[in-house]
Amino acid sequence: MLQKNTKKYDLVSETIEKFMAIDLTGVGLITNLYAALQDKQPGPSCMQAAQIIVDAVRQRKGPVVIATGFPEGAGVPETDGPVGAALIARALFLGLGIETVILVDNDWEEMMVGTCRGAGLAPLPFPEDGQIRSIEFVRPVYVRTVPKDAVGCKAATDALLSETRPSLVLSIERPGANANGLYHGLGGRPLDGMVADLDQFFRNAQEQDIPFIAIGDGGNELGMGVIAEALPTFSPKAKDCGIPGRGGVGAATAADHLIIANVSNWGATGLVAALSCLLENPVVFHEPSLEKRCIELCVTFGGVDGMFMAPEPAVDGIHADEWFGLVTALRGSVMRALGHSTNWKGDSGDWRQIK
Repeated sequence: MLQKNTKKYDLVSETIEKFMAIDLTGVGLITNLYAALQDKQPGPSCMQAAQIIVDAVRQRKGPVVIATGFPEGAGVPETDGPVGAALIARALFLGLGIETVILVDNDWEEMMVGTCRGAGLAPLPFPEDGQIRSIEFVRPVYVRTVPKDAVGCKAATDALLSETRPSLVLSIERPGANANGLYHGLGGRPLDGMVADLDQFFRNAQEQDIPFIAIGDGGNELGMGVIAEALPTFSPKAKDCGIPGRGGVGAATAADHLIIANVSNWGATGLVAALSCLLENPVVFHEPSLEKRCIELCVTFGGVDGMFMAPEPAVDGIHADEWFGLVTALRGSVMRALGHSTNWKGDSGDWRQIK
């Protein structure tokens, strides 16, 4: 384990955080979002989240439940979120030997299964008794679907929580209900009937002292209530979506720990990078080609890019080829921060120890 309060730990943590705060999309929101997060939750969010995960899994030894899926027009799911969820699930299995249950709406199952395959995982049927058991010689992931109606959704998620007894719950790019219990797109678009109410699942988990980590990029995602007070100061529709009586787009439910990045999948990659560094296991951090393949298969099985609103191999307007380069840059920078290098003699290892 990488030791906290060491120069190497601090350097790696800072490197990852700087990548998370880059305005990749050019929207101009990330600077204010990240500042608001630091005000409420100071420090390196990705490395802190990695530590929370390691501690929770080792203490509780149960699976991790990840919720994702954000609907675009006609309820079609976007690529931001599912890709990150699948890659986090891969990292959890390779780094900690723990299985993941990915929670999505019932009409997005095919998309999520395909995305998981793109991440190098083997999607398996969710057990009828809800008991997740270790399986040899496969990298498993379980996709659990829920209906969109309130009664059916609550029954399914209550059962999931009691049966799986998760170590931790995580949401990534999942709509978060506002103070009126309503869901919106960032621009104020109502999501009525398009998405199941999973806020109640995460609040229920918190009531049972199960840690809740969230990843978001706009302020309307589940868990972003951490910065609810600050959002209206720089995001005009956070308090008023523009439709009388509905309230704003800002999410009300607050996670126990929040990661904010310019794109939620980018936040997931930052978390994977942090987990890889914390465990000192480079295998945990996926190769860039895997992220690109994951995006492509998400689209193949029903996902759309959230900027183009079409089945383009992209995330928030950033093409899969560009993501390949971004992951290459982050992975290279992190490995160098850890000291992985080769000197003029061909010696490898921590260059700071080479005399």
